[in-house]
Amino acid sequence: MIPQYASALLISDLHLTPSMPLTAQRFFDFCEKDASQVEAIFILGDLFEYWIGDDASAHSPFQQEVKRALANLSAKTKTYYIHGNRDFLVGPAFLKKTGMTPLSDPSLVELAGQKYLLSHGDALCTADVGYQIFRSLTRKPWLQKGFLCLPLAWRRSVANHLRGNSHAQYQRNARASYQKNEIKTNVTQEACAAILRSHSGDKLIHGHTHLPAHHQEQLGEQSWQRWVLSDWDLDHPEGARPRASALMINAQGVRAIDLIKS
Repeated sequence: MIPQYASALLISDLHLTPSMPLTAQRFFDFCEKDASQVEAIFILGDLFEYWIGDDASAHSPFQQEVKRALANLSAKTKTYYIHGNRDFLVGPAFLKKTGMTPLSDPSLVELAGQKYLLSHGDALCTADVGYQIFRSLTRKPWLQKGFLCLPLAWRRSVANHLRGNSHAQYQRNARASYQKNEIKTNVTQEACAAILRSHSGDKLIHGHTHLPAHHQEQLGEQSWQRWVLSDWDLDHPEGARPRASALMINAQGVRAIDLIKS
């Protein structure tokens, strides 16, 4: 039985971290106020900037605050969670304490009488072969188990190293060819078409790419709609205008909600 609700809000890519207090505060306000408008909340990954194990949250006052906000949210509104590429190590202990229900990636849901396929989106970026190899490796249970056995300081060092390498690689690619980098880091039509065929769907919602939009797409005789969720960033206005939005789905249809103006 797939989840069925008359209304929902979908968010992703908040990348919560203590160094982004304005973004975090908007999330806390979202949990307190905005979520009451709907029957269900879907968080499609990368809620955190990084996650190095459920045990690490006990040593982080910030993550404890997020946990309390999520627990209060889940007590009022059914809340679902899909892992992202930054927080795929969020485990059962944290999910239990927050009251969130995990969903596999992808997952089919029914919202306001329509079926949608939900995904974080990184698995759809198949033009980036190197990342897909890395993703496949880091999702192996034996590797995750070994990593989680390391001391916290070692895990934190590995996470910071990987984040630094990822940022440096993106900057190098962007300088070499902006257009080529956009293609490499975006989802491919072939991957979207394949995942929708496997679930007999024609509506896809994902995050990850930080390119919010509504697309009407076609490949051969197959056509579909694709909604991309926005990332959140209220702390770095020098890079671009502040961003924080959610996708609202109810009887009136599908529309983006600007959470900065609301």
